[in-house]
Amino acid sequence: MSDLRDAAMNSKAWPFEEARKILKRYENAPPEKGYVLFETGYGPSGLPHIGTFGEVARTTMVRRAFEVLSDIPTKLICFSDDLDGLRKVPDNVPNPEAMAAHLQRPLTSVPDPFGEQASFGDYNNVMLRRFLDTFGFNYEFYSAKEFYTSGRFDATLKLACERYDEVMAVMLKSLREERQQTYSIFLPIHPETGRVLYVPIKHVDRDAYTVTFDDEEGREWTLPVTGGNVKFQWKPDFGARWAALGVDFEPYGKEHAPNTPIYSKICRILGGTPPEVYTYELFLDENGEKISKSKGNGVSMDQWLSYASAESLAYFMFQKPRTAKRMHFDVIPKAVDEYHQQLRAYAEEETAQRVNNPVFHIHGHNVPASNMVVPFAMLLNLASVSAAEDKAQLWGFIQRYAPDAAPETHPDLDAAAGFAVRYYNDFVKPQKTFRAPDDRERAAMADLAQRLKAWDGGLDAEALQSEVFAVGKAHGFEPLRDWFKALYEVLLGASQGPRFGGFIALYGIDETIALIQDGLDGQLAA
Repeated sequence: MSDLRDAAMNSKAWPFEEARKILKRYENAPPEKGYVLFETGYGPSGLPHIGTFGEVARTTMVRRAFEVLSDIPTKLICFSDDLDGLRKVPDNVPNPEAMAAHLQRPLTSVPDPFGEQASFGDYNNVMLRRFLDTFGFNYEFYSAKEFYTSGRFDATLKLACERYDEVMAVMLKSLREERQQTYSIFLPIHPETGRVLYVPIKHVDRDAYTVTFDDEEGREWTLPVTGGNVKFQWKPDFGARWAALGVDFEPYGKEHAPNTPIYSKICRILGGTPPEVYTYELFLDENGEKISKSKGNGVSMDQWLSYASAESLAYFMFQKPRTAKRMHFDVIPKAVDEYHQQLRAYAEEETAQRVNNPVFHIHGHNVPASNMVVPFAMLLNLASVSAAEDKAQLWGFIQRYAPDAAPETHPDLDAAAGFAVRYYNDFVKPQKTFRAPDDRERAAMADLAQRLKAWDGGLDAEALQSEVFAVGKAHGFEPLRDWFKALYEVLLGASQGPRFGGFIALYGIDETIALIQDGLDGQLAA
């Protein structure tokens, strides 16, 4: 453990860099609450999307890194702001007209359009927790509704009453003059309509802990700030929650970065110490637009898991969090293969290298061995040329290439074969475009077919790759990538593809000869 801790103290992996910042907070004494608290926030205004998973996954990576560096206990909270008012009806829910009548009511008071839970907020919370539980995250789920109504937030709400002017002064500096006239850190929840009201507060009683306001019809109300009668505006809510819980680390998207000083000042006013924060870049869809819960664009959690493992998704989340990345279906195959490349590398690495390997941060001390003897990209091409409808068809090829492999002994490969068939049929097949070869390409492919007919080197992928190279050189392809591009476009219907020698070894010599002949005869392009 000492070697691991020493390596972690010098690691440049971003989770360890963040963990060292947290450790520095307690270099003189451990936290009074008895543990280091990691928090992620979730706004259940729409169906959970993949960015939500990424936030919890990344926070877990930092938590694991901290646990390597320190023996202080840790806790991870996933906090759902389900007392927030429904601002607009999401685009991707059934019966949106029925939801329109509940605008501005707390999400936990809006009927579930799917008819499965007590409210829309509850439905989205269940969706989130189901996925996090499936992945095996170790977390505690906090509901804002429960937090406000149970009394757990009362001390901080009362302190906000006592120090109302101080907190308001922080907020007013950040607002335009027009907004300053009506702003309050408290949002009352109407006793009759149940709506979250954005109305001016006429009076704050610092002794009785009440607020007085006029509703939208001009009627005056006085409500206690406790018991779920009011909630904080979202910016004060951040700082107040940090103070109430004693949060030590929280990640969020870069859109929050300008507000971090506001959150931190309010946290201090309310008696807390601001956490270490980590701002990450946003995910983009295929058009370069921000992924939105309400729009449902990009890739959802369930969609990713239809085509690849959760571990490959975690690998994608680990990579360069502060760089904007496209989150579309075409990133999945690359993520799968790179994840398994890192698993194979980890098995041969020393401790100093392992702490920088993404799979250490995905799995902690229990990094599995990779049994993916065939890359996912290769499985996709195999599914393509064999027109596979199920993974059993792929196993016929796989077991000829790797006789010791079987679904029972290679579960990752078995799952990947099923994913590959599904991915091919949904995404690759509709986009395939074959073309006929030109004269030079035709001559080279005919030469390759003849050499394969005379081949006696078995299914040695590297030897076959060398032979394909030799054909390209013999026919004057410069650069050689033009030769491989021709093979992909004529035989596989794509401009990119696998190492062709490995493909031949997997698909089979005779089968590849027949494929080349079909390409030369124009049957594929037809």
